[in-house]
Amino acid sequence: MARNQRNTKKEKPKDAKGTLLRILRYVSRYRYLLILTLSLCFVSNLLALWGPSLAGSAIAEADAGLGNVNFDNVFFYAKRMLIVYLTSSLLTLGINFLMMNIGRMIARQMRNDVFFKLMTLPVGFFDRNAAGDIISRVSYDIDILSTCICTDIVQIMTSLVTVIGSLIMMLYICPPLVLAVAVTIPLAIGYTRYMGKKTRPLFARRSAAYGKMNGYVEEMFSGQKTISAYAQEDRTLNKFDEINDEASEAFYWSNHYGMTIGPTVGSINNLGLALVGMFGAVLYLKDIVTLKHISSFILYSRKFSGPINEISNIINEIYSALAAAERVFRLLDEPEEVHDVHNAIELTDVKGDVELKNVSFGYVPEKTIIHDFNLKAEPGSQIAIVGPTGAGKTTIINLLMRFYDVDEGESFVDGHEIRTLTRESLRRSYAMVLQDTWLFHGTIYENIAYGKEGATLEEVIRVAKAAKIHHYIMQLPKGYDTVIGDDGDNISKGQKQLLTIARAMLYDAKMLILDEATSNVDTGTERQIQAAMKKLMAGKTCFIIAHRLSTIQNSDKILVVDKGTIVEQGTHTELMKKKGFYYKLYASQFE
Repeated sequence: MARNQRNTKKEKPKDAKGTLLRILRYVSRYRYLLILTLSLCFVSNLLALWGPSLAGSAIAEADAGLGNVNFDNVFFYAKRMLIVYLTSSLLTLGINFLMMNIGRMIARQMRNDVFFKLMTLPVGFFDRNAAGDIISRVSYDIDILSTCICTDIVQIMTSLVTVIGSLIMMLYICPPLVLAVAVTIPLAIGYTRYMGKKTRPLFARRSAAYGKMNGYVEEMFSGQKTISAYAQEDRTLNKFDEINDEASEAFYWSNHYGMTIGPTVGSINNLGLALVGMFGAVLYLKDIVTLKHISSFILYSRKFSGPINEISNIINEIYSALAAAERVFRLLDEPEEVHDVHNAIELTDVKGDVELKNVSFGYVPEKTIIHDFNLKAEPGSQIAIVGPTGAGKTTIINLLMRFYDVDEGESFVDGHEIRTLTRESLRRSYAMVLQDTWLFHGTIYENIAYGKEGATLEEVIRVAKAAKIHHYIMQLPKGYDTVIGDDGDNISKGQKQLLTIARAMLYDAKMLILDEATSNVDTGTERQIQAAMKKLMAGKTCFIIAHRLSTIQNSDKILVVDKGTIVEQGTHTELMKKKGFYYKLYASQFE
C-alpha cells in the first residue's frame, strides 16, 4: 500500500544563505553570551597580534652588532611576549568553554523543536519515512551542527580578527610589501569558492546516505528474530554492504574534494610568503626597510595567511554542517497535521453514534482504495470489520480516528462531522488496542495507567485481572513495580498484548477500536478476555477487526469488506445463511 512506501527521493541542497540565516536565528537566542564570547575573542586576538611587534623589537635589539646587544631589553620584550601569549591562551580557553555551552544549548533547543515538530506531524509522514532516518536527523545531524558551532565558529571569528588586524599592521609597517601578499588573495578566494560549489552537494548526499543507512540498520535490528528464523543473515549482510558502500563512497568523495582545499590554499599562501621574502630582501638592500620591519612583516604575513589556510581546512566541516542543518530544517518545514477549523467543537458527553457516508479515500491521489463506503454504528453496538488482507480494514480505522482525512464523503460522531471537531477530543473518545503493541521503558503499572492520569493501583489491578494478566504480573519479582524494557522486549508478545488490552480497559472512552487485538494470545485465553471485555465495555461502541472470524460471531453487525467496498453486512447468522463472501471466508478457516 502507498502508506507503507518509504520516501526515497534524493534530497537536493537548498539555498546555503537561507540555511545559514536559520542557524544564525538559533545562535541569536544566546546573543548576550555570544557578544561576551566575541569580546573575549577580540581581546585575545589583539594580544596575539601584539606578539610579532614585540618579537620585531627584540630582534632589533639583537641587531645592534656583536658586543652591543642590550640583553636587558631583549629579555624585557621576551617577558612581555610570554605574558601576552599566555593571557591570549587563557582567554581562548574561556572562549572555547563559552562556545561549547552555546553549541550545547543550541543542540538542546533544536532537538526540542524537532521533537515538538514530530508530535505535530500527520501519521502519513511516519508511514513514508524510515524511523532510522528520522532518528539520524534528531541525533547525528544535530550533533554535526553543534560540533561546528562549538569549534568552527570560534575558529572563523578568530581568523577574521587576525586577518584584519594583521592586514592593518602590515599596511603600517610597509605598504609596498602588502602588494606581494595581495597577489595571492584572489587566487585563494576564487579556488575556495569554486571547490565550495563542487563539494556542497556531495556533503548533502553524504548526510542522506547516512540517514538511509541508519534507517536500514534500525529496521533490521527490530526484525532480528525474523531474519534468524528465515536464515536471511547473508542476504541482510549483502544488502547492508550495498548501503554501506554507498555511504562510504559519499563520505570518500565529499572528503576527497574537501580535503584538497586546505593544502592547495596553503600552497597559494606559501607563494605569497616567498614573494614577501624576495621583495623584502630587495627593499632591505636598498635601505628602504630595516630588519625589524621585515621580521615583523613576515610574522604578520604568517598570521594573515595562516587563518585563511585554517578556514579552507575546515570548509568541508562547514559544508557538512550546512548539509546536516538542511536535513533538520527540511523536517522542521514538513507540513503539519491540518489545524482544527475555526471554532472547532470540543466533543463531550460522547454517546458513540458513528456514521460514514459515501466515503472515498486513497493514500495517493491517483489510487483510491476506499470506494463509496457507508457505515452506521449505533451507540453501544459492536461492529466487526472483516475481509481479506489489503481489503482496507485498517484504513477505515485510520479514517475513524482522523489520522487521514477522507477525499470524498462525510464522517460523523454523535451527529458532528469530525472535521468540525477538535482532533484531541475526537481521539480521546476512542481507546485502541492494535496488533502491533507498544510499550515503553517503565513499570508495568505505568504502562497500564498510561492513558489515565492519576489511575490508582486498585484500578490497574482490576483491569489486569479482567485481562487475565494479573497472575503473571504477581509472579514477577516486583509485581506491578517491575520495569519492562523498551517496547517490552523482556516479555512475550502475548503478555504485551494483554497489557495493552488492560490499558484500553482502564481508559475511560465511549468508543473502542480492536485491530486484531487478540492475535497473539491462545484461543482459551482469548475467550476469557472477550467475556471480560464484553462486561467491561458494555455501553461502548466497539469496532473490531479480526481475521479469526470465530471471535466476532456475537457482533451486532459484521461488515464484509473487499477492495475498499462493503460487499456484505449483517449478523453472523444472516451472513452464513447467504452463503456468500463471508461464508467462504469463514469456511476457509476450517478447511
